[in-house]
Amino acid sequence: MIEGGCLCGGVRYEISGELLEMCFCHCQMCRRVHGAPFGSYGAIRPEQRRYTRGEELIAEYQSSKDAVRTFCSRCGSKLAFQNSQTPDEIWIPAGTFDGDPGIRPTYHIFVDSKAPWFEITDDLKQHSEEPE
Repeated sequence: MIEGGCLCGGVRYEISGELLEMCFCHCQMCRRVHGAPFGSYGAIRPEQRRYTRGEELIAEYQSSKDAVRTFCSRCGSKLAFQNSQTPDEIWIPAGTFDGDPGIRPTYHIFVDSKAPWFEITDDLKQHSEEPE
């Protein structure tokens, strides 16, 4: 089980089972929402997540035609990203995990829009967009 939550501790969650995969996203929206050169995410099935505290604090933002991002309305911590084109998966920001999720990122996405001042120095696969 993976546990996690927001910065203020108002929202807490549990993830049953293992993450499906992990990746680094370099799109401009992820860079802005994380305030960092990329976002780190772990994918799960919707039924794997259970909120244990603070569900009433969760707010959502429709960041594009197909994507909704959820966050803590008290501290602003990003809690999830879901695309309507892939309703069977939710991407959870890895920075909200309490401990080791048991897997590591295996690829980078949207590298064509990465921050110009950031260099990718690992050997992970790089995709100019989101892979199929």
